[in-house]
Amino acid sequence: MTTENLTPTFVHQLDTQGLICPEPVMLLHRAIRNAQGGEVIEILATDPATTRDIPNFCRHLGHELLSHETLNDAPTYRYLVKKKSA
Repeated sequence: MTTENLTPTFVHQLDTQGLICPEPVMLLHRAIRNAQGGEVIEILATDPATTRDIPNFCRHLGHELLSHETLNDAPTYRYLVKKKSA
């Protein structure tokens, strides 16, 4: 019997709360460059445009969007992005 960790552990955290487009995606791009292939980045954002921009960023550049959730009424959006392997 194997036990799977259903919640990926993130290695990097990127807090973009209070920033507006295009800053969250620009900071994600920098974080992706600094991460190793397969590492997970947690992004916290308050800009509603990230609900469109971060999934598109992942789709176009080949990274995996592991999860996307809204944390509270503010709202704060939380994303987990896994950098593609080289």
